[in-house]
Amino acid sequence: MTNAGATLVERLKELVGAAHVLTAAADIAPYVVDHRARYRGAALAVARPRSTDDVAAIVRVCNDANVPLVPQGGNTGMCGGATPDARGDAIVLSLARMREIRDVDPANATITVEAGVTLGDVQDAAHAAGLLFPLSLASEGSCTIGGNLSTNAGGTAVLRYGNARELVLGVEVVLADGRVWNGLRALRKDNTGYDIKQLFIGSEGTLGIITAAVLKLFAAPRTRVTALAAIPDVATAVALLATLKQALGDRLTGFELISGVALDVSRKHHPGSPDPLPGHPWYALIQVDDSAADAPLADIVEATLANVAARNLVADATIAQSRDQADRLWALRENISEAQRREGPNIKHDVSLPISAIARFVAQTEAAVVAAFPGARVVVFGHLGDGNLHYNVAPPAGGDAYAFLANTPAVNRIVHDRVMAAGGSISAEHGIGQLKREELAHYKSAVELDLMRRIKAALDPRGLLNPGKVL
Repeated sequence: MTNAGATLVERLKELVGAAHVLTAAADIAPYVVDHRARYRGAALAVARPRSTDDVAAIVRVCNDANVPLVPQGGNTGMCGGATPDARGDAIVLSLARMREIRDVDPANATITVEAGVTLGDVQDAAHAAGLLFPLSLASEGSCTIGGNLSTNAGGTAVLRYGNARELVLGVEVVLADGRVWNGLRALRKDNTGYDIKQLFIGSEGTLGIITAAVLKLFAAPRTRVTALAAIPDVATAVALLATLKQALGDRLTGFELISGVALDVSRKHHPGSPDPLPGHPWYALIQVDDSAADAPLADIVEATLANVAARNLVADATIAQSRDQADRLWALRENISEAQRREGPNIKHDVSLPISAIARFVAQTEAAVVAAFPGARVVVFGHLGDGNLHYNVAPPAGGDAYAFLANTPAVNRIVHDRVMAAGGSISAEHGIGQLKREELAHYKSAVELDLMRRIKAALDPRGLLNPGKVL
């Protein structure tokens, strides 16, 4: 560590306490590797502020010293967006100690929380007030609100409630020069100029550091129905989705498309998982909610599934008869990513398309991938209700998984070219980070990239906030 670096570290210790500035290699190690262990970096130190004032002070000191900052929440991201590079000159700014739930306002149906509060804790606080915070992810026990907002997280309830962006009324942000913008307005209507908060949501900490947010709450569901349907192909799944939307309206909360291959991988690595409808190529996991305690949802869902079965849109179906059964069906879906991690490295894509284009995309893209890489296994699952697919390509059975990763650029081109040709996006809910930075530059227009760079230069002129991410 240089003298300048040592001086900066001592200054940080004065600001937040020596116990909350980590410098030992063993202490820093968990903060400089991403969730998938794909990216490993280095850091001068890890600073762990407790308050917005702490964050602002740290940012000012680092700005004065021209030292980059890498904001980090629960470190559950998928694209290396919270991992520093290998130079070792950055400060990792962990917001994990900022865990205060500042306010719950049932009458206004809002909750105000700090960035380090886990998604699960926000859900629990809403539940305690008889309300619902609908953002739901497999990592909700460890991911944080700051991270969720920085990537505009999606999850399983976007079909009904929208992405994280739609669930935010206001934010508090520390700017690159250490000033604090207090935009914590709990208003549904506010037409006083530019909607500045949207610049910071989804920008992965490259424009400012979100330290708190006002989030929308909703009526809690009192009646829930979970069903698993076996279907012959993706086109049929799209038709089934349209039928359920017509029958159920906005009570249709989730509609997850899962390939038989994906379910097989999930069960393989989670022994004891249910297998109620074995042997089908595709499945739809359906979630229906109503805030009325006496809503006849089960009867409606059962009648609707019987009707679509008569039209050959469903080969078979099962409806959970208890909360435990419903949880076990959802675990099948939520365990897929972890099962793939245990299976070994694979080439991942988080894409979105118009729902009407998905069936053709799936068929044509798998054919192209397998033609280029014989034996490659395509593992597809995702949120069909909002057009988001997790399209992952695994090596041939018994193949060298790490060697197969060398094909990532070629596989990306096959997948992403078809996504863009269909009017889609190469990133639906995981962000850009380091993983897709070059892909973003490849597919974005020159005009759009220029606008993004101008915004970055205006808000972070010295380029110290999360450098090397997004742009």
